[in-house]
Amino acid sequence: MAAVQRLLRAAASGGAAAARRRMASLAQEQAPSAAAAPKGFPFAAKETMRRRPTEERNVQWVFLGCPGVGKGTYASRLSRLLGVPHIATGDLVRDELASTGPLAAQLAEIVNQGKLVSDEIIINLLSKRLKKGEDQGESGFILDGFPRTVKQAEILDGVTDIDMVVNLKLREDVLVEKCLGRRICSQCGKNFNVACIDVKGENGLPAIYMAPLLPPNNCMSKMTTRADDTEEVVRNRLRIYNDMSQPVEDFYKDQGKLLEFDLPGGIPESWPKLLHVLNLEDQEELKLAAA
Repeated sequence: MAAVQRLLRAAASGGAAAARRRMASLAQEQAPSAAAAPKGFPFAAKETMRRRPTEERNVQWVFLGCPGVGKGTYASRLSRLLGVPHIATGDLVRDELASTGPLAAQLAEIVNQGKLVSDEIIINLLSKRLKKGEDQGESGFILDGFPRTVKQAEILDGVTDIDMVVNLKLREDVLVEKCLGRRICSQCGKNFNVACIDVKGENGLPAIYMAPLLPPNNCMSKMTTRADDTEEVVRNRLRIYNDMSQPVEDFYKDQGKLLEFDLPGGIPESWPKLLHVLNLEDQEELKLAAA
């Protein structure tokens, strides 16, 4: 991790693209040889398609973090800034459910029973999405919500190269309050948050302020709360995630690819600091485009 940080800092004179190339090169040197792609996955047959040289493509990053930490928010902003697709595995599952594809009925049964979607199905959906992007000229990606287990990480290594893994972190009491404040407009489908988080720093933990993300007047009367956004359920989700995530974090830490980022507050405080850590803070015009 220290080596990755040094490369990010040292690349300031050479630009963000150089930092990404040199960081990816370092990670590939440190990483163990990738696992073979499982048979039947779309990328398994074409090595050149899934192993493009780093200098010929954009970033290939993964975002990790607890439920409610804001992975989708920061991943989507960076995808606009860097010109790469933001791929959330939850969206892939929902898109497949809404389709008439062969997996739709199988997925519907799994989801309706509250079961976890298998690794094989998730990686199949993901690899098809990556192949489709390649065919359409996409270069790079930011993954959100995958991998969640070491097995998934190992399979992903056999499908494509990951340059860096950004692990977003936020203290648990703030995460719980943030999740309990989530609201969805039943008409437009947009997400909002009514929680105004103002936590004092104590016991070695920093103070954190997050302003509410309130809906416009036309959405105010149509706010709904997710049925599973109760404190008991949220804390249980966080416990399960933490139990599962530590091995994944260790997996990427051993490869020299893990970048841990403690969110200092809401978007106004966290976004510029995240850009600084990623050595992208000099791209003012792109920051505006991603806002």
